[in-house]
Amino acid sequence: MKLDIPTKIRNGEDIDNDRLTEYLSRKFNSNCSEIEVLQFPSGYSNLTYLIKFNESEYVLRRPPFGAKVKSGHDMSREYKILSILKNKFSKAPKPILFCDDEKVIGSPFYIMERIEGVILRGGMPKNELPEPNKIKDIVYDFVSTMTELHSINCNNPEFSNFARPEGYVKRQVEGWIYRYEKSKTNNYDGIEKTIKWLCNNYPTKNQTSLIHNDYKYDNLVLNADDNLKIKAVLDWEMATVGDPLMDLGTSLGYWIHQSDPDFIKSINLNLTTADGNPKRGELIELYALKSKRDLSNIVFYFIFGLFKIAVIVQQIYLRYSKGFTNDTRFSQLNKIVELYGIMSSQAIDKKKVDDLF
Repeated sequence: MKLDIPTKIRNGEDIDNDRLTEYLSRKFNSNCSEIEVLQFPSGYSNLTYLIKFNESEYVLRRPPFGAKVKSGHDMSREYKILSILKNKFSKAPKPILFCDDEKVIGSPFYIMERIEGVILRGGMPKNELPEPNKIKDIVYDFVSTMTELHSINCNNPEFSNFARPEGYVKRQVEGWIYRYEKSKTNNYDGIEKTIKWLCNNYPTKNQTSLIHNDYKYDNLVLNADDNLKIKAVLDWEMATVGDPLMDLGTSLGYWIHQSDPDFIKSINLNLTTADGNPKRGELIELYALKSKRDLSNIVFYFIFGLFKIAVIVQQIYLRYSKGFTNDTRFSQLNKIVELYGIMSSQAIDKKKVDDLF
């Protein structure tokens, strides 16, 4: 398996090396005449860079250019969550420093440790894929790590700024509908149907735990050796205290399976169509076994996960349509929004998570 490596920086997403060098020299109390900055190019949301400074390597995270959704790109919040987790969850990267001075690189940012390893991404060549029996092991570790995260005691006062569990699901439904309306560029029947259904079907009682809120293959760093164990969980920008089944629902929304029709598999946001991956229902059974939680209403959480992902993709597409990014990967994202609407509509009609077409 190949390590996840950075490349040259995309046009329009450069960082002012001189100002960053000056800032880091001051913060690390170490003179450095030059730093090297590369970019991890595969993410769709916050921008991630490799910083080589004084013979050490760090990762820098900053909001995307042109982003207006502050709640989804709050560097201070992400840094604080990682600071809390460093003694509670061994698979969270260690944060190093936070900077709110926009004069340095044009936005707030934070720096964390660099964790080298393998990241499984949609569209990986077949010759780079793990063997099916290895994927089964990764899936087991995937669910085990999620349930470990959901078992963290979030009654600790440190989590108080992130803890509003009462009414969490209702707020999430309303919040993501609001975000969709603010970023809407097209009318999709499936999305409109989903919005109405979610408003009329959200559960009034729910469980509470710490949740990642974007838990999927390409936010996991795996060991590069044969066991491919999960080494770290990345991208904590949406982490909070809330209903753990909202976390599972998001993961299910990303879990496009090889049994889904080709036009749905074309979404290709994740590697879950590769041989060895279970169907969504099997993933649910494994989570139920590990967590001992009641999953009788999991169809709601799956449909919400589909809608939430559609909104995230729609927000990114809006940035592209307004010219805030030149990343050509974003040019067809509106088609993905439409497909997720079709998929959630089918889940509503059939009241299940698999075999929707």
